[in-house]
Parts: sequence; structure tokens; C-alpha cells
Amino acid sequence: MNIPQSDLPRVIVVGGGFGGVTLSRKLTKQNFQVVLIDRHNYHNFQPLMYQVATSGLEPDSIAFPLRGLVEDRKNFLFRLGEVNSIDPDKKIVCSSIGDVSYDYLVIATGTKTNFFGNKDLEEASLQMKSVPQALNIRSYMLQNLEKATLTNDVEEQKKLMRIVLSGAGPTGVELAGAFAEFKKGVLKNDYPDLNPELMEIHLLDGSDRVLASMSEKASQKAEKYLRKLGVQIHLNVLVKNYEEETVLTNTDLQIVAYTFIWSAGVIGNPIKGLREESVDERSQRFLVDKMNRVEGYEGIFAIGDIALMKTEEFPKGHPQVAQPAIQQGKLLVKNFKRLVNNQPLKEFSYLDKGSMATIGRNKAVADVKNFTLGGFLAWITWLGVHLYFLVGVRNRLVVFLNWIYNYFNFDRAARVIIRPYQKKKINSKLK
Repeated sequence: MNIPQSDLPRVIVVGGGFGGVTLSRKLTKQNFQVVLIDRHNYHNFQPLMYQVATSGLEPDSIAFPLRGLVEDRKNFLFRLGEVNSIDPDKKIVCSSIGDVSYDYLVIATGTKTNFFGNKDLEEASLQMKSVPQALNIRSYMLQNLEKATLTNDVEEQKKLMRIVLSGAGPTGVELAGAFAEFKKGVLKNDYPDLNPELMEIHLLDGSDRVLASMSEKASQKAEKYLRKLGVQIHLNVLVKNYEEETVLTNTDLQIVAYTFIWSAGVIGNPIKGLREESVDERSQRFLVDKMNRVEGYEGIFAIGDIALMKTEEFPKGHPQVAQPAIQQGKLLVKNFKRLVNNQPLKEFSYLDKGSMATIGRNKAVADVKNFTLGGFLAWITWLGVHLYFLVGVRNRLVVFLNWIYNYFNFDRAARVIIRPYQKKKINSKLK
């Protein structure tokens, strides 16, 4: 990897998500050599990725180059590559670009989409776990709208314009709301030869309410806002498969649609090499103690979504959102300083700042401690929080200006097909 020799302790950080970025930024200011490895050369602000998928933002406005994280790069190095395995006995990380030794290792690889073992669904559906995947959704939606203008067959137009989402968590809810806003504000202007009423948005979930991870009050408000936007919600419905452009469920419900998006959950993305007992079988997250040390290893840590820290308050681990990752990264910086000074490490205590989801213009829900906000106030709060945590001054400015433009013009500036997307399994009518 061509890593220069240093007298400073070397910390390898795998993953440039919220946890990895927070740790790298702050640890570089201390007496450590920090090497950040990621398969992408940018930090992806996932909370706003749904806006890329629905033509609200361009991808470069939510991505920040990892090489630009710190001003003083003397003790910070970035390497573009994918880590394949770890040799904990030799303290070596093995990657696609070579091997590198470490004094301390921090795993911050996050999660990947969970298809619950259904390979057919994985092959056939669209997903949104990366920027390229978000662009695939945007391109495919716009391509189908263009194809809809080429036929007078109303049933075919419905199939081309219909969008089905499986999973009514934050990702599914925000995507459904954004598609509904697109239908309301963009479709009638860009496609005057199409009937906007033919564009249907279906949101399916196996639980009895949307946003099941939030309070019941927030769920009720979110469902009300979605239905008002015209989203068709199907609860207690599990998707079994997607065959021949048809969404098959555990009920009599079947929906024919050319656009099917899987937003039904995530699973850990562990690295090979550590003993099986260190990984939770169900969630595929590394089991860590209260100092974020991977169980069974002294110098290996895991933070963020990939870390499963079981406590009395969080017996199933902390929520897989940005705040635990950020807070764990900050504490680990302090604990590294304590490590080299032979001081006892501090335990992690999660400060829950609440959870929120946006549904559309002037519509959002937020749980803050024992309070639930809804409507315009929650929406303004959502905007402010996301702008604050967005990495990079330029990105904040670009996103803010885009939001102002979209708000007053009922428009989506990024509705362009940069690179056409071709599904692997496709109906003959679409060829």
C-alpha cells in the first residue's frame, strides 16, 4: 500500500461512513498515524440519498472526497481499496490493493441490504444502499416515463409508471413521499402527454404500521401524510418474490410494475478473519464490549452499524443510524489517547437525540425524547439537522440552494438520465 514508516501508533480505519469519518478527522489531530481504507473515495451522506434517487439532488452534493477530510494530511493517509480479510495474529489487514500492518484496527464497514436469503429478489429488485444504486433508480424511473410516452396502451403506461416499494422504514417512507411529490410537482409539467393519475406509488410492509421503529404517534402521522399524498399503503403484507414484473406477496395481493424497489432492511457487513463467536449470527454485526472492542480481541474495535453493543437499555444493540456511529467515533478517539497512556478506557453511553423522517413538502415526523413533532415544525427541524451534519461547506450550500429552488418552483432540477440503467431480468415488452 506504500504506507510510510512512522514512529506513531498506526490506526487502520476500514470504512468511510459516519463513524469512520468522525474518528479519522479527530484522531489525525492526535499522535497517531491514521490510514483510512474504503472502496469509494468519498463519504456518502446516506440520509439524503433518496433525494438523488428521486431527482431532487445530484450525487456530488451528498458526497465528500475522503482525501479532503483533514487539512493537515501529515498523519492521515487514504487508500482506495476493498478489505478482504484480517489476520489478527499477525496484525495485518489484507485488501485488494495489498496488505498493511496495524497497531490498532477500527472496523466501520456499516451494513448492506438484507434480502433474507432470497437471491431472486436480490437479482430482480432495485436497491438504494449506494450512490450508483440511487442513480440507477433515478435513471430507470425517468426511462420508464419516456417509454410511457411512446404508447397509447393505458395498461402498459400504468405498468411503466407504477412504483412499488417493499419496506416502510425511514428509507421506504421517504422514497414514497418523494415519488409522490415528483408526481404532483414535476410529472404534469415535464410529461403533459401523460395522465399523472396513472402513476401509482405502492408501499408494502410486513408490520402493522409504517415507521415501526418510531413511536406509534409518529407512525400514525406519517401514514396520514403519505395517504394524503396519494401513496397506497399495504400493511401486514410480506413480499415473497418479484417474477415477470409482478410483485408476489404472502396475501392475494399481486402488483404488476416495472419498478420494484427493495427497502426492507439491512444486515451487517463483516470482514472475514475474526472468529465466528465475534459475530452475531442473526444480524451479522460484530459483538463489542462497552468500549467498542470486538469480543475476544484487544486491539480491534468496531463502531457504527457494524457494531452490536448489548446493554440493558439497548438489549438488541443501538439503532443503526448516524448518531451512534458519530458518538462512538468521538469516544474512541479519547480512548485511544487513554490506551497509549495506559489509562482505563471509558465506557460508551449513547445520548439519544431522537429520530425523524420526512414525507414531503412541509411534512415530517420527529421523536424527541417523550415528544412527537409533526408537520411543518418537524420538517424545518429535519432540514436543519441534515444540513448541519452534511460534510463540507460546499455541499451544505448546494443542498440548501437546491431545496430553496425546489420549494418555490415545485421542481426537481436533477431529472436527467446521465447513464441509462438496464435491469438484469426484464420483461420482453421492455426490450
